[in-house]
Amino acid sequence: MTWQQRIDSALASRRENNSFRTRQANQQGSGRYLVQNDIRYLNFSSNDYLGISHHAEVVNAWQQGAEIYGIGSGGSGHVTGYHEAHQRFEQQLADWLGYPRALLFISGFAANQALIAALTEKSDRIVADKLSHASLLEAAMHSPAQLRRFAHNDIASLQTLLASQTDGQQLVITEGIFSMDGDAAPLAGIAQATREAQGLLMVDDAHGIGVIGEEGRGSCYQQHVKPDLLVVTFGKAFGASGAAVLCSESMADYLLQSARHLIYSTSMPPAQACALSAALNVIRREDSLRAQLHANIAHFRAGAAQLPLQLMASQTAIQPLIVGENQPAVNLATTLRERGFWLTAIRPPTVPPATARLRVTLTASHTSEDINKLLEALYDATR
Repeated sequence: MTWQQRIDSALASRRENNSFRTRQANQQGSGRYLVQNDIRYLNFSSNDYLGISHHAEVVNAWQQGAEIYGIGSGGSGHVTGYHEAHQRFEQQLADWLGYPRALLFISGFAANQALIAALTEKSDRIVADKLSHASLLEAAMHSPAQLRRFAHNDIASLQTLLASQTDGQQLVITEGIFSMDGDAAPLAGIAQATREAQGLLMVDDAHGIGVIGEEGRGSCYQQHVKPDLLVVTFGKAFGASGAAVLCSESMADYLLQSARHLIYSTSMPPAQACALSAALNVIRREDSLRAQLHANIAHFRAGAAQLPLQLMASQTAIQPLIVGENQPAVNLATTLRERGFWLTAIRPPTVPPATARLRVTLTASHTSEDINKLLEALYDATR
C-alpha cells in the first residue's frame, strides 16, 4: 500500500462511519453567539464557561500588555522568552492554589505530554483513569513506562492495579471533571489510594478550575485534595489558552531541566500572561458569574430530563445528551443548526462506540430565554 492509498483508505473509512471531521471558520465563536457566513447562532458548544473571553478588563489587559511587550515572547523561556509578566502570573497562580511553584505551558496538551515524558522511566507504571483526556493517554502510551487503565472513577479498580508488583515508581493520573461526560472524579479516594501505594498523583482540572470551589479554585480544592501535580488550563473558564502546572519547588526545578516542551518551545506571549492575570482577578472577584452558570445548569437539566434522550449525571457545564449512533447524532445537530443553535455532535473515537452525543456546554453568558429556546428546539426535533 502506498502512502496515498493509506491516506485515502483512512479517509474513506471515516466517511463510511460518519465520523469524518471538518473545520469551519467562524467570524465569532467563543461567546454566547457564534457567527458563520453572516448567520448568528446561539452557541452551546463553547468552553468559555464564565464569558471571560470578552470581558473588558481582560481584553484591556491583553492590549496594554502588547503595548509594553509586543505580541510575542521572543523565544523559549530558557533563552529570552521568560518575562516578568510570566513570573508575576506564575506567582499569582501558586499563591491562589496553595502551591510553592507554578510553571506556564503553551497548552494543556503540551503540559500533560511534557510531565509524563519527563517523569517516567521504563521500570515505572502509569495508572490512568480509562476516560482520561487524549493528551494524557497518548503521552502515557508513548512513554517508556507501562500503562494500565483503571475502570472509570472506580477506586477499587485503581487499588487493584496499584497493588500489583512493579520495579519502579507509580504515577496515578485522572481528571477533575471529565470533558465528554461532565462527571467529577472521586479525588479524595484516588488520593488516598495513591498515598497508600506511595505513588505520585497528577490531576488535570481543565474543566473544574475557575468554576468549582471557593473563588473557583477547582475540583481538588473543593474535595480537599492537593495532588503532587495539578494541571490547570486557560482555554475554558479563563477564556483564553495555555496551561500551568502547580507543584513543589523541587518538582518545578526538575521540570525546568527535563520538560522538553518548556525547554524547546517558544513561550506564550507576555501580553497573554497579562490577560490571564486579569482573568484570574475576575474569576476570584465575581462570584456572580459562577452563580449564574450553576443556575443555568440546573435550569437546563430540569428541562432536558423530559427529553427522549439519555441525560448524563453531570452537574457541571458539560451536559451530554446521548443519541447513540453517529448519523442520528449528526442529523440532530444539523436540525438544531437550521433552527439557529450551534451544537456539536461528538462521535467515536472521541467517545465510546454507540454513545454519539450532543455535547451541550452552558456558560454564564446564556440567559434563561436562551436555554428555553434550546429546550423547545430539542423537544421538537426529538418527538
